[in-house]
Amino acid sequence: MDIEALKTFKPHEFEEAATGYRSASDMASQAKDALEQRITAQMQKALKGKALDAAVTQLREVAKDFHYVQVECGLVGTALNAFAADVRPAQKKLEQALSEAAERKFTVGADGSVSYPAAGENPGGSPPGPGSASGTLSEQARAIQRQAGNFDPNPNYALAQDIANRIAEAVREATEADQKWAPQLRALKADDDLVVSDEDWADVAKDAQGVSGAGRHYLDSLPQPPKDGSPQANADWWKGLDADQRAAWVSLRPDAVGGLDGLPATTRDEANRAVFDEKRGTYRTTLNGIPKPPANEWTWITAGMYPSKVHTDEWMEWDKKYGDEYRHLETSLHGMESIQKRFDSTGLNDLPEAYLLGFSPEGNGRAIVANGNPDTAVHQAVYVPGTTSNLGSIGGDIGRMENVWRTATDAADGKPVSTITWLGYDAPQDIVKDSPFSHYANDGAPAFNRFMDGLDASHTGDSEPHRTAIGHSYGTTLIGSAARQGDLNADDIITAGSPGVQVPKAEQLDVPKGHVWNQEADGDPVPDIGRFGHGGTDWDGPWRIPSDEVFGANQMTTGSNVSGHSEYWKEGSESLRNQGQVVAGHGENVTLKPPPNHWDHMR
Repeated sequence: MDIEALKTFKPHEFEEAATGYRSASDMASQAKDALEQRITAQMQKALKGKALDAAVTQLREVAKDFHYVQVECGLVGTALNAFAADVRPAQKKLEQALSEAAERKFTVGADGSVSYPAAGENPGGSPPGPGSASGTLSEQARAIQRQAGNFDPNPNYALAQDIANRIAEAVREATEADQKWAPQLRALKADDDLVVSDEDWADVAKDAQGVSGAGRHYLDSLPQPPKDGSPQANADWWKGLDADQRAAWVSLRPDAVGGLDGLPATTRDEANRAVFDEKRGTYRTTLNGIPKPPANEWTWITAGMYPSKVHTDEWMEWDKKYGDEYRHLETSLHGMESIQKRFDSTGLNDLPEAYLLGFSPEGNGRAIVANGNPDTAVHQAVYVPGTTSNLGSIGGDIGRMENVWRTATDAADGKPVSTITWLGYDAPQDIVKDSPFSHYANDGAPAFNRFMDGLDASHTGDSEPHRTAIGHSYGTTLIGSAARQGDLNADDIITAGSPGVQVPKAEQLDVPKGHVWNQEADGDPVPDIGRFGHGGTDWDGPWRIPSDEVFGANQMTTGSNVSGHSEYWKEGSESLRNQGQVVAGHGENVTLKPPPNHWDHMR
């Protein structure tokens, strides 16, 4: 970068190229969605057989290509816009300096030096001679220049020196931008093949990190999301961005965009799927680089009279070095495969498209997966799983909401339904050590309330949707805490196998009277045990839970084929049918347990 290059630099050409890459990204996104949500879905809905399986496998590979193109072209477009934005101020500074030099009849050399003419009269009568000033960026050198200017009888010297310094600054700033962005753009060049591997996605993650780091100043110059903003404030911020600004945020901070309640489901899905594929590629690549655990994990030793089974020294050494990371990677990848399986199931058994509304593999993991677009649904249901829930076990929870979607859709009079699995909190991981404590629910409840409010902020239907909160086990405790801590944005609540919801009466759960529904299956031990940790207390007595008559919930039947703590969503069960009726807004069709016969009890 030199003066001539900076003078002739045309930021609009880079911005036009950025627009082209963004268009390519958008077209790739549309092609991916067409393959996943329409073509493949319709094929799986209408056809069966080995030929179908082979075709679907190939189409999924093409969809991966399109997703890769979408993300990478988005990064290229954002990088080009950021580069132009970084160079433009330097070019403006150069133009102003050159304009001032021309006005004063100064001559600027190719090296940035500024020549000035003679001017004025010396006391002795002879005019100060002409000279030349060279720009410098050193403060020490500038101090010397200022001192020299005090003794130079030609007033043009100080002016020329200031112009030369500004020219040097402009060239330096442009050079730094060029040196910063050139390697980032070179790194975005893809492999010359049609196979998107785990290594490719891991490389995308590095690309995204590099572009995000280089573009931090550019992103900071854009409108920022409201700090600790409400879902409605988030929605207003997003609506106020133009296309380039939205693309920049999705490219540079997909994790932030994907986690903002109130943004459209399609936007959150796009951002979270980029994070999902990048993390999966990185996790797989990292796992493949870790030595596998030794085959001889166990050995027997004799301690006293009885032999004991213990880990081998070889395995213990491996576990100390790699064990925690290995188990985290395996568990997280298992959960990611469950999410991918749901993506691939669109069209099977009439399942609608899936939306990834939240995702992070850090810690126990986070995942929010919707069946159908909640922004256009008339009926929404949000399910909170309970103790031991984490990213690795998300598959079962997603399956439960698939079943609810089918039963609710059958009962919804043709109106669209969206059912959502919300693993947006740190659930207790140990039944004995963790589940008796309420802080997991209390800590997660504000996030649940924000998510529920966000469903309102992003909804595009003609009327307010009907929304049901569904909790299982400790998930009901979180819903109870959410109702107790703030306004729970729900019309109905379903509790299944509840150990207690922190309040003693249904009327305290912040939904209309008669809209709290409870299920307790035969042989489920959790309600009676859990009440001593999470039951509510008032003048009617301590440790009240939704299964108690005095609590005031509608006691739904579960059917003879449902028992224990985990079968409330069993396909074809009365328990599942009742939940579907509530979600579809047809509480009048729910089968309730007969009230207890107090006379028989007294007799």
